[in-house]
Amino acid sequence: MSKVVVGMSGGVDSSVAAYLLKEQGYEVIGLFMRNWDSMINNDINGNPTINNNICPQEQDYNDALEVCKKLDIELYRIDFIKEYWDNVFTYFLNELKLGRTPNPDLMCNKYIKFDLFIKEAKRLGANYVATGHYAKIDGNRLLRAKDLNKDQTYFLAQVDLKNFKNVLFPLGEITKSEVRDIASKLDLITAKKKDSTGICFIGERNYQKFIQNYLKPNPGNIVDVKTKKIIGKHNGLMNYTIGQRRNVGISGNPEKHFVVGKNVEKNILYVDFGDNPETLYSDSCVIDNINFISSKHPTFCTAKFRYRGPDYEVSLEYIGNDKILVKYPEKVPAVTPGQACVLYLGRECLGSGIIKEVRKNDKKLWYL
Repeated sequence: MSKVVVGMSGGVDSSVAAYLLKEQGYEVIGLFMRNWDSMINNDINGNPTINNNICPQEQDYNDALEVCKKLDIELYRIDFIKEYWDNVFTYFLNELKLGRTPNPDLMCNKYIKFDLFIKEAKRLGANYVATGHYAKIDGNRLLRAKDLNKDQTYFLAQVDLKNFKNVLFPLGEITKSEVRDIASKLDLITAKKKDSTGICFIGERNYQKFIQNYLKPNPGNIVDVKTKKIIGKHNGLMNYTIGQRRNVGISGNPEKHFVVGKNVEKNILYVDFGDNPETLYSDSCVIDNINFISSKHPTFCTAKFRYRGPDYEVSLEYIGNDKILVKYPEKVPAVTPGQACVLYLGRECLGSGIIKEVRKNDKKLWYL
């Protein structure tokens, strides 16, 4: 009998993944990862659960333990707190210092879930490793899940291809509502548990207060990108992202406005006014940190520039071995340095790069 180690998060998805694998005849073992400790990591300000009797991670572990007892599978646990800090959270903070908008979920999958976790699973004797991700593996291809609304290939697109070997995604062919139904019929404690949100493994936080635990506020000027006039004060560039239109800090100005750029050296936040300002749009970008999961390196495909965003038709120009110029005939709003550009060919996820530079008419946007 093949042994599979399932990443048990204490949520409904991993609970049902474990059940489905057991029904398919695998010897199933659960492994719970603890990657964040609020006290060790000085996660005080902005933490709504800091005074709770039990921290969310321990509650998740208790839920995972109860599910495993009900399914009659063993549950192990392991801490990757230092590794998460070194490989994911430090990257996150460094990107913020550069004025970029990082996505720690991609790096968590790359360095923790599909690297260190797999090594630990092998130590436990695993033939296969499984998670509750909504995605599919077909040979050497990473494919979108049946439930496109929950598909998580975007967050898997920085994982090294070799680390998908012997990985199972039991939820790839079912929908979220079916997962909830299965959990309810089994009377699992996680059946109605809400999905985790916020930063990967950290959870929901008051973002601005949370960041102040690690980065000192650095107030500066808010500037109208068209007139170059100072129109307000921001409380630190790390608190804003491109396309943001709420809580920007222009008090008393009823006109609709958006964050369109940042200048880290001068500590300037650029905004523009109107319902749909042209300064939000670009027609190309340069991506680096290229990770191809597929052997296909096409010149035409589609791209996602954010998880919930649409697919855009793009053309690719390869710049050496480590950069790609991504051109999009349909102008795209709020393409943001630091975010992932994930490439697809139909249902296949080809891989991704991190957005380094945003362009319009073959020139880098001066305010980004």
